[in-house]
Amino acid sequence: MSTGRRGDLERLFQKNGARIWRALVAYSGDRDVASDALAEAFAQALARADGIRSPERWVWRAAFRIAAGELKDRRRVHPTSGASAYEMPEPPHDLIAALGELSPRQREVLLLRHYAGYPTRDVARILGSSAATVRVHLSQGRRRLRRLLEDHDG
Repeated sequence: MSTGRRGDLERLFQKNGARIWRALVAYSGDRDVASDALAEAFAQALARADGIRSPERWVWRAAFRIAAGELKDRRRVHPTSGASAYEMPEPPHDLIAALGELSPRQREVLLLRHYAGYPTRDVARILGSSAATVRVHLSQGRRRLRRLLEDHDG
């Protein structure tokens, strides 16, 4: 691996590591899953550095996929366990719970678009999807999230 690419990844971690971690906590509802997914995504990026064209997009995508896989594995082993879930003061806790009710793809697009601030076309590139598909997931996710949050308030 080139020293320049390693430096790029180190700068990426310093600049965006905390932001990616917070998005992963919102995605998974679990600090441990977020920490593991972030660490693994950067470890894999370091191992493949010279083959990655856009490290930031690659790390976001890998981190979400790793977190999704971890959540799937945990549900298989502990179907009702939520003991290690990240606890936040109200109302963010309600938002995290509502995000957990969305499909994984809806959570990804909403977090990348509204939390990370990526334009729709960049969200599509990060997730390996089309912009039209991202817009559909955004629309459906927003609508469902709004209903879930309204139901909780009512």
